[in-house]
Amino acid sequence: MSNSFNRRQLLITGTTALAGSIALPTFIPRSVLAEGNRPGANDRIIVGAIGCGFRARLLMDQLPEAAQLVALADCNIEQAFNFRKERKAKWDIYGAHYPIVERRDIDAVMMTGQEFQRAFPCIQAVQSGKDVYAEKPLTLYIQEGRTMVEHVRKHKAVFQVGTQQRSMEMNRVACEFIRKGGLGKILKVQAVNYPGVGVTPQIDTEGPGTIPAGFNWDLHLNQSVWRPCVANAISGRNYVGGEMTNWGAHGVDQIQWALGKDDTLPTEFKLLTEGQDGKVVATYADGTQVFFELPTSGPMGGAIFIGEKGKLEINRNKFASNPPEIADQLRKKVNEADEEVKWSDQTALWQAKWHLQNWLDCIKSRERPNAEIEIGHRSVAFCHLVNITRYVGKVGETLKFDPTSERFVDNPAANAWNDRPRRAGYELPKV
Repeated sequence: MSNSFNRRQLLITGTTALAGSIALPTFIPRSVLAEGNRPGANDRIIVGAIGCGFRARLLMDQLPEAAQLVALADCNIEQAFNFRKERKAKWDIYGAHYPIVERRDIDAVMMTGQEFQRAFPCIQAVQSGKDVYAEKPLTLYIQEGRTMVEHVRKHKAVFQVGTQQRSMEMNRVACEFIRKGGLGKILKVQAVNYPGVGVTPQIDTEGPGTIPAGFNWDLHLNQSVWRPCVANAISGRNYVGGEMTNWGAHGVDQIQWALGKDDTLPTEFKLLTEGQDGKVVATYADGTQVFFELPTSGPMGGAIFIGEKGKLEINRNKFASNPPEIADQLRKKVNEADEEVKWSDQTALWQAKWHLQNWLDCIKSRERPNAEIEIGHRSVAFCHLVNITRYVGKVGETLKFDPTSERFVDNPAANAWNDRPRRAGYELPKV
């Protein structure tokens, strides 16, 4: 098949468009045809997975039948072999993501890993004509996300970010209610004060540890500064953003959605209390304020919205209100939805099946998915901005931010955190 007509196009147009150039078999076995609600082999989207950790396994176990998983890659190759053995599968196994990105029979890639590992292979996958499902936090810093958006737009990829609450009915109904004025003017938004991250990475001062056999430590570190291979977890600003970017990517995403701010970001950030877990208030151009001030026992997957007509708390697949009639009204709307999208709270904690299904549907339709790349980028960029405010801000000082250029105004110290030096070999490809 020529480069100008790849497998992804075949999924969209069907085999009849190729009849004049490719010899099709005159006999098609029944086993490859769709039957009932079960997709046939020729209809299925061929998927490769990068990363085999806890979250990756949950996603692969929930992958709908519209997709067929054929290959795994993990820089700790033994982890991939062990998972294949557990599932009694016949997936191809690789110790790096490159073969999956390069395979022409693979249509789409699921990328998990950690936040300092995601952008590089995702961009390479998009460049090779693949669609991508990437977990959150999507990025380590803001410019990384903007570069990802530009590559996705250039290559017209379908890119879903793993903020799965965008595909949960209770969250959709509640956010839509606020966005359409159900609470009247929003007076205040209260968010969890998600913990940040310390300045210094935890590094074994005694020198390099032993790298386990089959573990590509260099690839594991990806863009980040070199550090010895030791047992303790990677931490510090060169690797992660703490819970502010982890759970915050979910909670802030709901704030952006409910307020109708998917295409922008706040213009002001102010540090209210000292420290890397300091409380922060963010203000949008229209004056709406988000206070990161609630304890971690609060709605980690959402926020509390206080409006002229009442108060609505949104969390993962749940909501509560004052007065209670607001929540009663929203539950009625949810009950009118299809039975398939209703889950118990226990199931909803890790549920991503319908988010994955939305991604697969959009791969065929070429529509943008529920949590497409621009949405995912801005949600985690908001989280990065809160952390940067903690890094460089002084209590009571307002840091001004331009959502269009995605730069702080006249603040070189803050802008230094918008981009990062990357190790040789892991530079982001230019658009």
